[in-house]
Amino acid sequence: MQGHIFIQEAPEQLDVDNLRTHLQTEGCGAIVSFTGITRGQDDGEKVLRLEFDAWQDKLSETLHGLAEQAISKFGLRSVAMAHRTGSVGPGEDIVAIHVASPHRKEAFEGCSWLIDELKRQAPLWKKEVKPSGATWKAGLG
Repeated sequence: MQGHIFIQEAPEQLDVDNLRTHLQTEGCGAIVSFTGITRGQDDGEKVLRLEFDAWQDKLSETLHGLAEQAISKFGLRSVAMAHRTGSVGPGEDIVAIHVASPHRKEAFEGCSWLIDELKRQAPLWKKEVKPSGATWKAGLG
């Protein structure tokens, strides 16, 4: 399996460029990447931070499983993903996904599928903190 998964507790920052070095790219013609960042505004109000809580024992297992599925489903050569937990401020990286594939179409499809499934399946919960108060956002991710 060519999936590399990293969970980083804030305040440690994601090193998106270093994460990409974990990809196996031999025979590949495409690398597609996604980086999710904290918005500074939501519904016209300033966002102070997002706080991510995770079921740590299951998070890595879930992300590895998603990487394996994406590799099989889309014919990817490799996947590297990282997600932060804890407090993440505006403009800071939350999640990074890199996929390497022989062809661009599969790389785009695989990367898109991975972020959608991560948000749907990963045991992560997000609290949005604004000057007016804190709100747990619905669903996982």
